[in-house]
Amino acid sequence: MCRIAAYLGPTIPLENIIVRPTHSLLTQSQRATEAKLAVNGDGFGIAWYLADVVRPGLYRDVLPAWADGNLVSLCRMVRSPLFLSHIRASTVGETSRANCHPFAYENWAFCHNGQVPHINRIRRRVESALPDALYHHRKGTTDSELLFLMLLAHGLDRDPVAAIDAMLADLGEDTPDGPVRMTCVFSDGAALYAFRHASDGKCPSLYISDRLDNGGRAIASEPLEDDGLRWRCVEPGRLLMLRDGQAEYRQLGASLAA
Repeated sequence: MCRIAAYLGPTIPLENIIVRPTHSLLTQSQRATEAKLAVNGDGFGIAWYLADVVRPGLYRDVLPAWADGNLVSLCRMVRSPLFLSHIRASTVGETSRANCHPFAYENWAFCHNGQVPHINRIRRRVESALPDALYHHRKGTTDSELLFLMLLAHGLDRDPVAAIDAMLADLGEDTPDGPVRMTCVFSDGAALYAFRHASDGKCPSLYISDRLDNGGRAIASEPLEDDGLRWRCVEPGRLLMLRDGQAEYRQLGASLAA
């Protein structure tokens, strides 16, 4: 399973989330504690925003996070009020830069952890439903990037809950290949969004922090401190929206039931 860490708040160096905490994302790349595999070495990436720039900066590579000599220096020098970071343990798609998260489109950035086990059986149907602009934007072969494009196609910028509901309906869940399980974290440059979903109820882990020392907040696959005291589980089946330090939940599935 991949690991994710994201931050929203006063501008900080990326290292404050990715490198310096006792159980930072860099530490989790070799010693994850809430994943099937302790090692996540199939690439990494960072997407970050600046206040006066609409599209996020993007840095991705196929090296394990611990093996890239540029990562620590980059995280020390780059400062941002909003960023997403990801370390990959591949399930679908070869190890390539195009398959490393985060994925970006216009002002959106997206990270995913989990798997759609029957993706190859539905890929042609799902891809054919994408608008041309999104279809031609795709660079990699992962189920993760396809999920992102599906969300965009279903109107992520207008109604995130309805877009998630429609994406999950497109995937379906009655599959002999195994359960659909996913945790997604994404941003439009103003807010952080996250949700957990699993057709068998066994969602990949995700946590939100209480207010950090500087008033910001973080979302991560695992608490970034060893004691985990100021971290709370993100509730499954609901969309977490983090904006201006305030967390709000909206129930998923409501738009389908309406």
